[in-house]
Amino acid sequence: MNFQKIKQLMPITIKWIFICSLIGIFSGSASAFFLVSLEYVTQVRNHNNWIIWFLPLGGLLIGYLYYYFDSKIAKGNNLLLEEYNKPEKKIPFMMAPLVLVGTLITHLFGGSAGREGTAVQMGGAIADLFSKIFTLNHSERRTLIILGISAGFASVFGTPLAGAIFALEVVFFNKINFRGIVLSFLVAHIAYYTVEFWEIKHTHYSIPAVPEINFTILFWISIASILFGLAALLFARSTHFWGKLFSKNIKYPPLRPFIGGVVLAITIYCIGTTKYIGLGVPMIVNAFSIYNAPYDFLLKILFTGFTLGAGFKGGEVTPLFFVGATLGSALAVIFPLPIALLAGMGFVAVFSGATHTPIACTVMGMELFGMESGVYIGIACIISYFFSGSIGIYKSQIVKGPKAILYQSIRKKGLKYF
Repeated sequence: MNFQKIKQLMPITIKWIFICSLIGIFSGSASAFFLVSLEYVTQVRNHNNWIIWFLPLGGLLIGYLYYYFDSKIAKGNNLLLEEYNKPEKKIPFMMAPLVLVGTLITHLFGGSAGREGTAVQMGGAIADLFSKIFTLNHSERRTLIILGISAGFASVFGTPLAGAIFALEVVFFNKINFRGIVLSFLVAHIAYYTVEFWEIKHTHYSIPAVPEINFTILFWISIASILFGLAALLFARSTHFWGKLFSKNIKYPPLRPFIGGVVLAITIYCIGTTKYIGLGVPMIVNAFSIYNAPYDFLLKILFTGFTLGAGFKGGEVTPLFFVGATLGSALAVIFPLPIALLAGMGFVAVFSGATHTPIACTVMGMELFGMESGVYIGIACIISYFFSGSIGIYKSQIVKGPKAILYQSIRKKGLKYF
């Protein structure tokens, strides 16, 4: 490359590094504020369980806010994917404060939801602000959306490599240019270190014992991974089922989370426990050392699917961690594998299946649990990915390749559920 070419590229390179810095710092700071606020409202709820009775009113407020400002924003992560697949209109910046407020209300009053969706949507809305400031074209807007997803994911979970890969993998079967790949890693690390700057601590997990791999171990890992994939399929279908049920039978959108809140509050009171609401991080941590009941993961699927389907806000990923870790922990009772290994495998494998992102989930597992478990994590993520069905939690995600071909042939045989 000659000097003239380098001279031409310098302004473009500086511009994108500047954009990455802005997105990373603003998204990382937004995630830091969100994580602190989320911890605060969770503690308030934990010390005042009576507040769960206000869940219907919280749902009504969320429903009205989205209905009043822009119902399109309610698509959440799917809106980001739609705009990436076919850039048309700017992502409304109101998505960021609305999803932040909606998620905090959901967790304050006892809904079962996660945090990834919130951070990713805030990141996407913040990133798309710069499309007008810098007068970017459709291709460059696609890059911005990748950067927003990457920054949001990396900052909220403390996994910059997985965040960068997730942003690329979730849109893999659409157009990705080399610029987007490089900048995704850059912005993920800027967002990650921004959260570190604000001294926000992420939850730590560990897999202390990793057995030597052999055919017997591979057999049990394969069986467990198939079950993780089926759990991912059930989670995705549950969320879509409740969403369709509410939208079909309750025409006025603000009433959906209100009625859903009534049902949730009564149900939580009747079962006499709050361990299936909120993020469920204590349950996830305990799953690495304490055997879970075989129905824990099913109840989390039910509570989360109903909460999000009714119109409450939050992400799906932390509940997916809960489902995978508790299922793995329950399987450890009968499978001859260490409980922490099964919980860790389930933690990322169910996520892999539900989002069609086995590479990002494998990297995330190694970032969270260490390189020693990488082979087991990778096998679990790939098998779960293939056994999780053709539709994940993001309905607007484009799925092609071997998995799409596999499920096309399955549906031709009459197995339409997959």
